[in-house]
Amino acid sequence: MTFSDDEIERYARHLVLAEVGGPGQQRLKAARVGLIGLGGVGAPAALYLAAAGVGALRLIDDDTVARSNLQRQIAFATADIGRPKVEAGARALTALNPHVRMEPVAERLTPDNAARLIEGCDIVIDGSDDFTTRFAVNAACVAAAIPLVSGALGRWTGQVGVFSGRPCYRCLVPESPPDAETCARVGVVGALAGVVGSMAALEAIKLIVGAGQPLTGRLMLYDGLAGTARAVAVAVDPACPVCSMRPGPDSG
Repeated sequence: MTFSDDEIERYARHLVLAEVGGPGQQRLKAARVGLIGLGGVGAPAALYLAAAGVGALRLIDDDTVARSNLQRQIAFATADIGRPKVEAGARALTALNPHVRMEPVAERLTPDNAARLIEGCDIVIDGSDDFTTRFAVNAACVAAAIPLVSGALGRWTGQVGVFSGRPCYRCLVPESPPDAETCARVGVVGALAGVVGSMAALEAIKLIVGAGQPLTGRLMLYDGLAGTARAVAVAVDPACPVCSMRPGPDSG
Protein backbone atom coordinates (compact mmCIF):
# COMPACT_ATOMS: atom_id res chain seq x y z
CA MET A 1 0.00 0.00 0.00
CA THR A 2 1.54 3.27 -1.12
CA PHE A 3 0.82 6.89 -0.23
CA SER A 4 0.45 9.82 -2.59
CA ASP A 5 2.50 12.98 -2.08
CA ASP A 6 -0.62 14.59 -0.62
CA GLU A 7 -1.01 11.78 1.92
CA ILE A 8 2.66 11.86 2.91
CA GLU A 9 2.39 15.57 3.69
CA ARG A 10 -1.04 15.19 5.28
CA TYR A 11 0.06 12.43 7.67
CA ALA A 12 3.58 13.79 8.29
CA ARG A 13 3.09 14.09 12.05
CA HIS A 14 1.98 10.45 12.21
CA LEU A 15 4.79 9.20 10.03
CA VAL A 16 7.44 10.53 12.43
CA LEU A 17 5.76 8.98 15.48
CA ALA A 18 7.61 5.85 16.56
CA GLU A 19 4.32 4.17 17.51
CA VAL A 20 2.73 4.85 14.11
CA GLY A 21 5.22 5.48 11.31
CA GLY A 22 4.67 4.10 7.83
CA PRO A 23 3.41 0.65 8.91
CA GLY A 24 0.90 2.13 11.34
CA GLN A 25 -0.37 4.61 8.78
CA GLN A 26 -0.82 1.75 6.32
CA ARG A 27 -2.90 -0.10 8.93
CA LEU A 28 -5.03 3.01 9.37
CA LYS A 29 -5.54 3.28 5.62
CA ALA A 30 -6.58 -0.37 5.42
CA ALA A 31 -9.05 -0.12 8.33
CA ARG A 32 -12.81 0.32 8.34
CA VAL A 33 -14.42 1.86 11.43
CA GLY A 34 -18.16 1.80 12.01
CA LEU A 35 -19.69 4.73 13.87
CA ILE A 36 -23.04 4.14 15.52
CA GLY A 37 -24.58 7.60 15.73
CA LEU A 38 -23.19 10.89 14.47
CA GLY A 39 -24.13 12.76 17.62
CA GLY A 40 -22.14 14.31 20.41
CA VAL A 41 -19.63 11.44 20.52
CA GLY A 42 -19.74 10.23 16.94
CA ALA A 43 -19.40 13.57 15.16
CA PRO A 44 -16.05 14.66 16.69
CA ALA A 45 -14.78 11.07 16.65
CA ALA A 46 -15.50 10.86 12.92
CA LEU A 47 -13.62 14.08 12.25
CA TYR A 48 -10.48 12.85 13.98
CA LEU A 49 -10.66 9.42 12.35
CA ALA A 50 -11.01 11.00 8.92
CA ALA A 51 -8.13 13.36 9.65
CA ALA A 52 -6.03 10.40 10.82
CA GLY A 53 -6.48 8.65 7.48
CA VAL A 54 -8.70 5.71 8.44
CA GLY A 55 -9.46 4.12 5.08
CA ALA A 56 -13.22 3.79 5.39
CA LEU A 57 -15.82 5.19 7.77
CA ARG A 58 -19.24 3.59 7.94
CA LEU A 59 -21.63 6.25 9.22
CA ILE A 60 -24.77 4.70 10.73
CA ASP A 61 -27.54 7.09 11.78
CA ASP A 62 -31.17 7.60 10.75
CA ASP A 63 -31.51 11.11 12.19
CA THR A 64 -31.47 14.54 10.56
CA VAL A 65 -29.49 17.57 11.69
CA ALA A 66 -31.37 19.79 14.16
CA ARG A 67 -30.43 23.30 15.24
CA SER A 68 -29.94 22.08 18.81
CA ASN A 69 -27.27 19.62 17.58
CA LEU A 70 -24.91 22.41 16.51
CA GLN A 71 -23.88 23.26 20.08
CA ARG A 72 -21.77 20.08 20.23
CA GLN A 73 -21.97 18.07 16.98
CA ILE A 74 -19.19 19.89 15.19
CA ALA A 75 -19.26 17.92 11.95
CA PHE A 76 -22.36 19.92 10.94
CA ALA A 77 -23.06 23.52 9.96
CA THR A 78 -26.17 25.70 10.07
CA ALA A 79 -26.81 25.00 6.39
CA ASP A 80 -27.10 21.27 7.22
CA ILE A 81 -30.22 21.68 9.36
CA GLY A 82 -32.86 19.25 8.11
CA ARG A 83 -30.43 17.13 6.11
CA PRO A 84 -29.72 13.48 6.98
CA LYS A 85 -26.80 13.33 9.37
CA VAL A 86 -25.00 10.67 7.35
CA GLU A 87 -25.27 12.78 4.20
CA ALA A 88 -24.10 16.00 5.86
CA GLY A 89 -21.42 14.15 7.80
CA ALA A 90 -20.04 12.38 4.73
CA ARG A 91 -19.80 15.72 2.94
CA ALA A 92 -17.91 17.36 5.82
CA LEU A 93 -15.57 14.42 6.31
CA THR A 94 -14.76 14.18 2.60
CA ALA A 95 -13.98 17.89 2.58
CA LEU A 96 -11.57 17.29 5.45
CA ASN A 97 -9.90 14.26 3.85
CA PRO A 98 -10.86 13.11 0.34
CA HIS A 99 -8.72 9.97 0.73
CA VAL A 100 -11.21 8.43 3.18
CA ARG A 101 -14.08 6.36 1.78
CA MET A 102 -17.49 7.20 3.18
CA GLU A 103 -20.16 4.54 3.70
CA PRO A 104 -23.29 6.45 4.80
CA VAL A 105 -26.08 4.22 6.11
CA ALA A 106 -29.30 6.09 6.92
CA GLU A 107 -30.69 3.39 9.20
CA ARG A 108 -31.30 3.06 12.90
CA LEU A 109 -29.37 0.12 14.31
CA THR A 110 -31.64 -2.49 15.89
CA PRO A 111 -31.18 -6.03 17.20
CA ASP A 112 -32.45 -7.27 13.83
CA ASN A 113 -30.03 -5.38 11.58
CA ALA A 114 -27.01 -4.88 13.87
CA ALA A 115 -25.00 -7.80 12.51
CA ARG A 116 -25.50 -6.63 8.93
CA LEU A 117 -24.66 -3.00 9.66
CA ILE A 118 -21.32 -3.73 11.35
CA GLU A 119 -20.26 -6.53 9.01
CA GLY A 120 -16.77 -5.93 7.64
CA CYS A 121 -15.82 -3.34 10.26
CA ASP A 122 -12.52 -3.71 12.10
CA ILE A 123 -13.67 -1.57 15.03
CA VAL A 124 -17.02 -0.11 16.04
CA ILE A 125 -17.49 3.13 17.96
CA ASP A 126 -20.84 3.40 19.72
CA GLY A 127 -22.00 6.90 20.55
CA SER A 128 -25.72 6.13 20.61
CA ASP A 129 -27.98 7.67 23.24
CA ASP A 130 -30.26 4.80 24.25
CA PHE A 131 -29.60 1.46 25.89
CA THR A 132 -31.59 -0.61 23.41
CA THR A 133 -29.15 0.43 20.70
CA ARG A 134 -26.13 0.03 22.97
CA PHE A 135 -27.14 -3.51 23.90
CA ALA A 136 -27.73 -4.43 20.25
CA VAL A 137 -24.34 -3.04 19.19
CA ASN A 138 -22.60 -4.87 22.01
CA ALA A 139 -24.25 -8.20 21.22
CA ALA A 140 -23.38 -7.89 17.52
CA CYS A 141 -19.76 -6.97 18.27
CA VAL A 142 -19.34 -9.87 20.69
CA ALA A 143 -20.82 -12.30 18.15
CA ALA A 144 -18.56 -10.99 15.37
CA ALA A 145 -15.46 -10.61 17.60
CA ILE A 146 -15.19 -6.91 16.69
CA PRO A 147 -13.67 -4.57 19.30
CA LEU A 148 -16.19 -2.04 20.58
CA VAL A 149 -15.30 1.47 21.72
CA SER A 150 -18.17 2.87 23.79
CA GLY A 151 -18.52 6.55 24.61
CA ALA A 152 -21.17 8.37 26.62
CA LEU A 153 -21.66 11.82 28.08
CA GLY A 154 -24.09 13.93 30.06
CA ARG A 155 -24.03 17.29 31.79
CA TRP A 156 -20.32 17.66 32.69
CA THR A 157 -19.11 14.05 32.79
CA GLY A 158 -18.19 11.48 30.18
CA GLN A 159 -16.86 7.96 29.87
CA VAL A 160 -15.05 5.85 27.31
CA GLY A 161 -14.38 2.12 27.43
CA VAL A 162 -13.10 -0.60 25.11
CA PHE A 163 -14.76 -4.00 25.08
CA SER A 164 -13.19 -6.94 23.28
CA GLY A 165 -14.22 -10.41 24.40
CA ARG A 166 -14.87 -10.44 28.13
CA PRO A 167 -15.93 -8.26 29.85
CA CYS A 168 -18.42 -6.82 27.38
CA TYR A 169 -20.56 -3.72 27.69
CA ARG A 170 -23.42 -5.78 29.13
CA CYS A 171 -21.16 -6.77 32.04
CA LEU A 172 -20.94 -3.06 32.84
CA VAL A 173 -24.64 -2.32 32.31
CA PRO A 174 -26.69 -5.52 32.82
CA GLU A 175 -30.07 -3.83 32.31
CA SER A 176 -31.41 -0.48 31.12
CA PRO A 177 -31.49 1.98 34.04
CA PRO A 178 -35.11 2.82 34.95
CA ASP A 179 -34.52 6.58 34.79
CA ALA A 180 -31.84 6.90 32.14
CA GLU A 181 -30.82 10.52 31.64
CA THR A 182 -30.51 11.99 28.16
CA CYS A 183 -28.73 15.12 27.02
CA ALA A 184 -32.07 16.51 25.82
CA ARG A 185 -33.51 16.16 29.32
CA VAL A 186 -30.60 17.09 31.60
CA GLY A 187 -28.35 19.08 29.26
CA VAL A 188 -24.69 18.77 28.33
CA VAL A 189 -21.85 21.24 27.90
CA GLY A 190 -20.86 21.23 24.24
CA ALA A 191 -17.09 21.01 24.63
CA LEU A 192 -17.45 17.81 26.66
CA ALA A 193 -18.60 16.04 23.50
CA GLY A 194 -15.29 16.97 21.88
CA VAL A 195 -13.36 15.49 24.80
CA VAL A 196 -15.24 12.18 24.80
CA GLY A 197 -15.39 11.90 21.01
CA SER A 198 -11.66 12.57 20.73
CA MET A 199 -10.93 9.96 23.39
CA ALA A 200 -13.03 7.41 21.50
CA ALA A 201 -11.17 8.18 18.27
CA LEU A 202 -7.83 7.90 20.07
CA GLU A 203 -8.72 4.46 21.44
CA ALA A 204 -9.71 3.30 17.95
CA ILE A 205 -6.43 4.58 16.51
CA LYS A 206 -4.45 2.82 19.25
CA LEU A 207 -6.24 -0.43 18.53
CA ILE A 208 -5.60 -0.16 14.79
CA VAL A 209 -1.90 0.67 14.97
CA GLY A 210 -1.16 -1.43 18.07
CA ALA A 211 0.10 1.48 20.16
CA GLY A 212 0.19 1.77 23.94
CA GLN A 213 -2.42 0.28 26.23
CA PRO A 214 -5.99 0.63 24.97
CA LEU A 215 -8.78 0.86 27.53
CA THR A 216 -9.65 -2.79 26.96
CA GLY A 217 -11.69 -4.01 29.90
CA ARG A 218 -11.44 -0.59 31.51
CA LEU A 219 -13.60 2.52 31.70
CA MET A 220 -12.16 6.04 31.63
CA LEU A 221 -14.30 8.42 33.69
CA TYR A 222 -13.87 12.14 33.00
CA ASP A 223 -15.26 14.89 35.22
CA GLY A 224 -15.24 18.17 33.33
CA LEU A 225 -16.22 20.31 36.32
CA ALA A 226 -13.45 18.93 38.54
CA GLY A 227 -10.94 18.55 35.70
CA THR A 228 -10.14 14.97 36.74
CA ALA A 229 -10.03 11.60 35.05
CA ARG A 230 -9.60 8.07 36.30
CA ALA A 231 -9.69 4.60 34.77
CA VAL A 232 -11.47 1.73 36.52
CA ALA A 233 -11.53 -1.96 35.67
CA VAL A 234 -14.75 -3.48 34.41
CA ALA A 235 -15.48 -6.78 36.12
CA VAL A 236 -16.57 -9.83 34.14
CA ASP A 237 -20.14 -10.80 34.95
CA PRO A 238 -20.16 -14.61 35.04
CA ALA A 239 -23.90 -14.51 34.38
CA CYS A 240 -23.70 -11.99 31.52
CA PRO A 241 -26.38 -12.91 28.95
CA VAL A 242 -24.02 -11.95 26.10
CA CYS A 243 -20.36 -12.76 26.73
CA SER A 244 -20.75 -15.58 29.27
CA MET A 245 -21.79 -17.78 26.36
CA ARG A 246 -18.66 -16.96 24.37
CA PRO A 247 -15.52 -19.07 24.85
CA GLY A 248 -12.15 -17.46 25.24
CA PRO A 249 -9.97 -15.66 27.80
CA ASP A 250 -11.11 -12.64 29.74
CA SER A 251 -9.77 -9.31 28.50
CA GLY A 252 -10.12 -7.44 31.76
